[in-house]
Amino acid sequence: MHHDHRRLGRELGLFDTDPLMGAGLPYWLPDGAVVRHTLEEYIREVEREAGYRHVYSPVLGKRELYEISGHWDHYSDDMFPPMELGAEQVVLRPSLCPHHALIYRSRSHSYRELPLRIAELGGMYRSELSGVLGGLTRVRAIQLNDAHVFCTLDQAVDEARAALELITRAYADLGIRAVRHRLSLPGEGGNRGKYVADPELWRRATALLREALDASGIPYEAAEGEAAFYGPKIDVQIADPAGREATLSTVQIDFHQPERFDLRYIGPDGAKHRPVMVHRSIIGSVERVVAHLVERHGGAFPVWLAPVQLVILPVSDAQTEPAEKFLHRARRMGLRAELAGPEHGTLGARVRAARLVPYLAVIGEREAQGDLVAVRLRDGRRPGVVPGAELVDRIAARVAARGLALWDGDAA
Repeated sequence: MHHDHRRLGRELGLFDTDPLMGAGLPYWLPDGAVVRHTLEEYIREVEREAGYRHVYSPVLGKRELYEISGHWDHYSDDMFPPMELGAEQVVLRPSLCPHHALIYRSRSHSYRELPLRIAELGGMYRSELSGVLGGLTRVRAIQLNDAHVFCTLDQAVDEARAALELITRAYADLGIRAVRHRLSLPGEGGNRGKYVADPELWRRATALLREALDASGIPYEAAEGEAAFYGPKIDVQIADPAGREATLSTVQIDFHQPERFDLRYIGPDGAKHRPVMVHRSIIGSVERVVAHLVERHGGAFPVWLAPVQLVILPVSDAQTEPAEKFLHRARRMGLRAELAGPEHGTLGARVRAARLVPYLAVIGEREAQGDLVAVRLRDGRRPGVVPGAELVDRIAARVAARGLALWDGDAA
């Protein structure tokens, strides 16, 4: 069955749009905000473990910043028009890398500090034509999981390879399958104007990316005309249920912006050297990854990502009090739990309404007397009656383990 995230996302109350906000500017509803927040916390944790430091930078910059970075010359068709601010012009940023280059440049650095890994979940803005906008996959306001590693030339391949390993890990946790890896190169002929004209830069960066892919043992295919304007990149391709491909994650090696911003570090010889800039995004934009997850899982998110992880169902009003006590226990353990009492309909109707929730805990007269719950899983299995505390511990363990397993013994 093909799930369209635009329809399903609205049905599930994840996101919506309003003409007064404008096309390509969706807003997140409470359940969608939970998914987004959980993803953001997850990727920050993964990055912290991998030695990244997180920053925040403004979504605006002076036009001059993007002239230095090269965006203004090579990318301005995709940027919003500049805003007049006195004698200056400011622009909504189309990318985070110029800001991170300035953050690096704001302090002096020794080779001993490298690689320096700077990460940000930041907003960027693309002036997409209204005809190509849709749902969460093509939007004008993008929340990007972005990072830039400033390193020596000798470290660049290892950093690119490490980024590929992080992508593989995240895809396993999220239940995402990469359909292929693409080495994106500049186009020939008439396309050359959109790329930085420096053949040696392209040759060196391409060789390093090939080395990282080969070292990772990842099969890939080259594609001309798909590079960033400042350098080649590895694109990790995903596909929707209809087979349409999109790029989710990227790894890039950039010699251009360190040159343009005159970035330096002090080497072991006491002289100034130019760092290499490795751009990488593990889960891409939050919008695109949520769209893909909705379609991939049909709204039945992995336990750790589900907006509601547990619904508690007292059979009758007589079990409301023990059900509320169980609800508070589950929430104290950090679970996203809700109570659906008899006022919401028959037990069967309430079970059907919660069909995408990973765990249902039914509390009847017998269960209430023994602090027990009858467990139902969303895949139809009924593991039986267990102590309430045991169920909470089991779910908390599944959340901590991430992955796709619902119950002990399931494949992760």
